[in-house]
Amino acid sequence: MIQPRVHTGGIAATNAYLLTLPGGTLVVDAPEGTADWLRRLDVKPDVLLLTHQHFDHVMDAAALKREFGCRIVAWSAYSRDLTLEDLFNAAFGLEICVEPFEVDDVLEGKSTLEAAGELWSLFHIPGHSSESVCFHSKAENLVFSGDTLILGGTCRTDLPGGSREMLITGIVEKLMPLDDATVVFPGHGDSTTIGAERLGNPYLEL
Repeated sequence: MIQPRVHTGGIAATNAYLLTLPGGTLVVDAPEGTADWLRRLDVKPDVLLLTHQHFDHVMDAAALKREFGCRIVAWSAYSRDLTLEDLFNAAFGLEICVEPFEVDDVLEGKSTLEAAGELWSLFHIPGHSSESVCFHSKAENLVFSGDTLILGGTCRTDLPGGSREMLITGIVEKLMPLDDATVVFPGHGDSTTIGAERLGNPYLEL
């Protein structure tokens, strides 16, 4: 497995991942500061994969598209309803503003994606958001899980489009069948493995 590099940025300490493969370079999610991070690394990504469009995961999406010309891939087309910036601004008195961006490849209804020369399996698992998708590479034995599955838990399900039952059912049916050694790179916190979560995640029960 090629180890991705990670940038953690923004008010929610959200992870962006950089993975350089023989067929190209991809970034997963774009929290605040991702464009500056890539510039410092002198890396030009070919594609940006979005696990979902909550504001903390897409703050730099437009900047990556503008500066590096990478294509943006997500389950759904861009929507201000999906970023939740208006909700959080009203509820917490914040001033979050996501620059609008265009999704080049909408994945809804698809089960696989070719990116950076690799074939990725797509697991659409709503529950944290309606359009959350996990990207699994069997060849690299890893999965980018966004806010669907995190170390020892899951992310919140009380936001618009959220459902604890749908989230847990999706994780159990789509992620838990993966090989125990599959490394999980989540949207927040440290990495884990499918095996560790199968044995020790107390939230994976309905």
